[in-house]
Amino acid sequence: MSVPRPAAVIVLAAGEGTRMKSQTPKVLHEVCGRALLDHMLDAARDLGPERLIVVIGHARERVGGHLAETSPDALAVVQREQRGTGHAVRTVLDEVGAIDGTVLVTYGDVPLLRAETLSALLARHAADRNAVTVLTAEVPDPTGYGRIVRDPAGAVLAIVEEKDASDEQRAIKEMNSGIYAFDGALLADAVKRVSTDNAQGEEYLTDVLSILREDGHRVGAHTAADFAEVEGVNDRVQLAQARQVLNRRILERHMRAGVTVVDPASTWIDVDVEIGPDVVVHPGTQLHGRTVIESGAEVGPATTLTSTRVGAGAVVRNAVCDSAEVGPGASVGPYAYLRPGTVLGRGSKAGTFVEMKNTQVGERSKVPHLSYAGDATIGDDVNIGAAVVFVNYDGVNKHRSTVRDGAFVGCDSMIVAPVTVGDGAYTAAGSVIDGDVPPGAIGVARARQRNIEGWVLRRRAGTKSAAAAQRALAEQEAADQHQQGSTT
Repeated sequence: MSVPRPAAVIVLAAGEGTRMKSQTPKVLHEVCGRALLDHMLDAARDLGPERLIVVIGHARERVGGHLAETSPDALAVVQREQRGTGHAVRTVLDEVGAIDGTVLVTYGDVPLLRAETLSALLARHAADRNAVTVLTAEVPDPTGYGRIVRDPAGAVLAIVEEKDASDEQRAIKEMNSGIYAFDGALLADAVKRVSTDNAQGEEYLTDVLSILREDGHRVGAHTAADFAEVEGVNDRVQLAQARQVLNRRILERHMRAGVTVVDPASTWIDVDVEIGPDVVVHPGTQLHGRTVIESGAEVGPATTLTSTRVGAGAVVRNAVCDSAEVGPGASVGPYAYLRPGTVLGRGSKAGTFVEMKNTQVGERSKVPHLSYAGDATIGDDVNIGAAVVFVNYDGVNKHRSTVRDGAFVGCDSMIVAPVTVGDGAYTAAGSVIDGDVPPGAIGVARARQRNIEGWVLRRRAGTKSAAAAQRALAEQEAADQHQQGSTT
């Protein structure tokens, strides 16, 4: 049967999350490139709800600001006092009014929950014509969770929080996920009747189930296939566990789509990363943000890419790239660092111990080793020698230099911006270029060499250098004498 579109999804995200021991609100901690809250909102959106509502409270300025930036389709409702889950839902209904249709209530700290599981919950709710359907799971250790209490026929009688449970109830393995599908009209009435007669003095949303049952309505349950989906994140240990599970899912999705991941155990990929078929990802690779890797490329080992595009057939090894673009067939590394704004053209190269920032490199151009290119435009078929530095900062402002097509920049040249090295021009090794070099010319800007004879023996007497020089001079003198003797 088709799954009905929910009238609303309410995401509870008002809690403080004290066990995280963090200045960051719990729901804003990231897992695989998204905040915990964003994972839940994305799953909720897949259901096509008419309304998407988030209850915020603790650190509401930060959480509300995050929602405004990343989820403008979500309505933020402030729970000014955190007085329980029932109170949170009542706060929503007091603000927006009763909601006709199915209302799904979930949490902002369950990043592993799939839209498919929520859809199955909604389908069960509609098929059984329940007033409320709770999502449950069988867990090896239900400590900390509310327990599902059923009658002999299997119907849900109640949900008992652990602090209020008897020893017999604590032994129950079926736990309450805290996620429910409600009839909206019945929810609006029942939530007003929730009491605070419990160990915490709070309004529990779980009490709505007992109220609806006492009113003669059906209370049902749907059991999730994987209990890991409904486990919330309450501390850093659970945060790491959630990251591991989600990372395995992401890796499996890419591998089934034709990506070779050599060592999944050492590979971490964010959820928004896109990878084409026949890409090879080597061990120790991390792909973050909105990185895109096109078909046939090879990435790693020991490579970290953040919001970087790697073109088809390119190779990136032992490198760190942030907001950069590597063209098709280009080569990066080993031990290269591409900073934001760097664009490598087709077939170009950024080699060993090369750093680039805000630099465009043309097709087939090479920066092979030991160089820094900042704020530069490098044309096609250019060769940049070893130890070249584009000197782009004068202590106040950044300046840009240009090396045009077919130019050759000699080793250990300093390109002092702003200058232009013309088409086909050269710079001599060791030059400090602070003026333009015309097309086809060679720029030479270095002092002539001057040798000061005997300096080491006078100024470094007693050193190994002086001893070596003394031996060499003696050998040279002996050779000269021998040469003179043989000619007389």
